[in-house]
Amino acid sequence: MKKSGLIMLLGGIGFMWGCMSPQQKGAEEQVEDREAMRLLQGIWLDDNTEAPLFKVQGDSIYYSSQINAPMPFTIRHDTMIVYSAQPIHYLIEEQKVYSLRYRTSIGEVVSLHKAESDTLSFGTVVPVRETESEVFEKDSVILYDGERYRGYAYINPTKKRVTLLSISEEGLPVENIYYDNIIHICVYKGKERLFSKDIKKEMFERVVPADFLSNAILSDMDFVRVDGKGYRYVATLCIPDGASCYNVHLDIDKNGNIVFSR
Repeated sequence: MKKSGLIMLLGGIGFMWGCMSPQQKGAEEQVEDREAMRLLQGIWLDDNTEAPLFKVQGDSIYYSSQINAPMPFTIRHDTMIVYSAQPIHYLIEEQKVYSLRYRTSIGEVVSLHKAESDTLSFGTVVPVRETESEVFEKDSVILYDGERYRGYAYINPTKKRVTLLSISEEGLPVENIYYDNIIHICVYKGKERLFSKDIKKEMFERVVPADFLSNAILSDMDFVRVDGKGYRYVATLCIPDGASCYNVHLDIDKNGNIVFSR
């Protein structure tokens, strides 16, 4: 199977589905081809490499690169729809008991055949990221008006999961699991504590787009300024393993009120 073709299939067919009219979508949702789903049961191998690509069992599909729960699917009007984080659509060109062929959005044909046994070793082992147990501490000292102010940030790992859908080297969907943080911040002048609070990702919903925030982790926090109005921290929220981040200012007044801004 050519990787470029399947990647374009995942993106292109999703685009075609989004362009359907409400009437077309309604018709697409009305008829489920149970016979086609029955024929699809088993493990399917790539015709060129003999590598197992996915296994179908009941109403669920297991991808070879998938380590989490199986994904539900259905077949309607020669289209297999897999319900992952975002629905994936495969246009079926030909389906027989032991063979399957579909065409990508650019016209490339992908051919599979069913394994003779459903007891093949299946799936790759990709470790789920473990929750870190150690709290990471940061502190900074800022001089203002002849006084020393020390700001702390304690990055506390949690068990709150963030699940991201990506595409493997084989062009198959993979769900990767990461864990969010809660960051405790506090400001001291000498031994006097001036401010302290737990900061959670949800507190940034008014300044960070919702679709980004749902896939991001509160990853870092820096104490950067003291002035006559109060104190400033800068928080960093990032998509795991990606280059996409938001930096958000936390301006804290002398009464402990926080204004979030970018």
